[in-house]
Amino acid sequence: MFTFLCPMLALRAQINTEQVMRIGANTNYFEDYVLSIQYFNQVISVNPRLAKPYFYRAIAKLNLDDFPGAEEDASLAIERNPFIVDAYEVRGVARQNQGKNREAIKDYNKVLEMHPDTRSVLFNKAMAQCQIKDHAGADTTFAALIRKYPRYEGGYLGRARLRLETKDTIGAKSDIDKALTINSSAINAYLMRADIAIHSGQDYKSALADMDMAVKLSPDFPGYYINRAFLRYMTDDFYGAFDDYDHALKLDPTNSMALFNRGLLRAEVHDTNKAIEDFTSVINLNPDDYKTLYNRSMLLAEIGDFEAALSDLNRVLEAYPDFAAAYFLRYDIKRRKGDLQSAEKDYNKSLALAKTKVPVSPDKQFADNTSAGNSQDEDGDGPVVTETQEQVKKRFSSLATVSANYTSENDATTIRGRVQDQELKVELEPIFIITYYTSPTEIKLNSEYIREVNDLNATGLLRFGLQVANRESTLRDDNVETTHRSSIDFYNSYIASHPPRAIDYFGRAMDFYTVGDFDAAVGDLTTAVRLTPDFALAYLLRAQVRYAKKHKATDDGQGTHILSEEESVDILADIEKAISLSPFMPVAYYNKGVVLTEIGHLDEALKAFTRAIELKRDFGEAYYNRGYVHLTIGDKDKAFPDLSRAGELGIVSSYSLLKRMASGR
Repeated sequence: MFTFLCPMLALRAQINTEQVMRIGANTNYFEDYVLSIQYFNQVISVNPRLAKPYFYRAIAKLNLDDFPGAEEDASLAIERNPFIVDAYEVRGVARQNQGKNREAIKDYNKVLEMHPDTRSVLFNKAMAQCQIKDHAGADTTFAALIRKYPRYEGGYLGRARLRLETKDTIGAKSDIDKALTINSSAINAYLMRADIAIHSGQDYKSALADMDMAVKLSPDFPGYYINRAFLRYMTDDFYGAFDDYDHALKLDPTNSMALFNRGLLRAEVHDTNKAIEDFTSVINLNPDDYKTLYNRSMLLAEIGDFEAALSDLNRVLEAYPDFAAAYFLRYDIKRRKGDLQSAEKDYNKSLALAKTKVPVSPDKQFADNTSAGNSQDEDGDGPVVTETQEQVKKRFSSLATVSANYTSENDATTIRGRVQDQELKVELEPIFIITYYTSPTEIKLNSEYIREVNDLNATGLLRFGLQVANRESTLRDDNVETTHRSSIDFYNSYIASHPPRAIDYFGRAMDFYTVGDFDAAVGDLTTAVRLTPDFALAYLLRAQVRYAKKHKATDDGQGTHILSEEESVDILADIEKAISLSPFMPVAYYNKGVVLTEIGHLDEALKAFTRAIELKRDFGEAYYNRGYVHLTIGDKDKAFPDLSRAGELGIVSSYSLLKRMASGR
């Protein structure tokens, strides 16, 4: 039995907005944020003048780390009703998470005018004041917070951070100790105290005791094992350090920092081949990790693989042409190879650079994340620091540690509905296909609408109802292939005894496609368009079948599909023909955009996705892919709103990508 899902009629249904909003609010409460947004979208589409659906949708987006989207919705709620006090707090948190601390403080002040003792707002305001270096203001706010809530350990820890910024280490330790008397499980207190012990007196044993507590309180966070491994190394506990790196990698097998550090330790104990394996794993994860390339080149030279070592070094020097130690290493390798003339040039270059200083901007890998000397302003633009060549070399060969991200009043790391925390594979949304099988979800109940598909279904000339989706159902009955083989036999008999009709070849092509016989499907569709040259849907389907055939043929065995420009010619020609015959078909432009993106024609792809969105304003997949392309070419400013809109329209992976963008991953 086949399920036929009719597209929605182009009529705005009458809905009970209060009831739908109540359902959405309940869904929000149970932390199913993506679904709740869909309910609020319904209310907004019926009555866009209401403030509450924007406010509730802002809360959902905030919990999904879509901070620009949350800010925009909170502002829309405030425009409609400036007396929703909580909307100012939501907007303040969204702004603060984007680094807009001055605007956030204004929102927090608005809340405090009416509710002066709100703990979360006092805390967040003080933290925002710290960020803009208003230390006196932050101290006053923390004092008010602690006076009102003397048993709130977060207030003491926040003030401890402020005191550390103002070099009051004694005051910071006093606040941390106070926080621990209130709550002995305050993990941030142990992390901060460990930092103080390391940086104020290199008291590694004391820091190690605090990191032991952090690991005990949060045994599933790889970063704590990485940091404890550093402390164990500094206290000459090599076995303990190795054990911590191994444990971190059990929790997160692709943790590049743990792999890099373990590689350094293995190199130090002369386990060279395994060290090279670790460095290679890091480079496989990030081919532009120059710090790892430099270290691998040293080990490759050690085992006599000079060509591979030079290849790594050349890439390092291409990125960092002022790195004296890399020139000296390349000189040594070339000398050992017997290339004395070229080696001498590198030696002279190394000597010339030896006394120079290297500019280190925050985005370069010269500075690992243990350094705290690169202060940045509110907009993220900090001064460019310089380091000696010796400091640069030390950074390239030192263990790295994870920065301690102290949790704030609004952190929630174990929320079921935080889909952005899922490690989803970042890739394009796939093309839309004409199919017999789809899988409805709570977020997308109906198949995509194509007028020609709707019209064709209405004729009753096909044996099964067509649907449109960009993910075909994998849940099929065991007799599906038998059913469609039988349908092919029916068409064979019918076509042999009746005058040729394009619709019959189209129907048989659908059956061939369903059972995976792509060549036969293309043959039937070619006959269909010869019989009926204006059959737009046949061209679209032929492009789909050709696309599926190329992807299947070029699968590299790991799920990565490769489409060459040459292979795309016929596919794009069919899509263009479908567009010329049906110029208002959003899906055709969308599919064109996907193909163009795959072959690297990104500017043309952006135009195709934009046209799809112009024709269908709620085309979530097109927003997502356009955002993906903007991000690919490095235009984050345009990527953010597209991904936010895609998430709002139910494309769950948008939130994972938004979070990665915000964290710089």
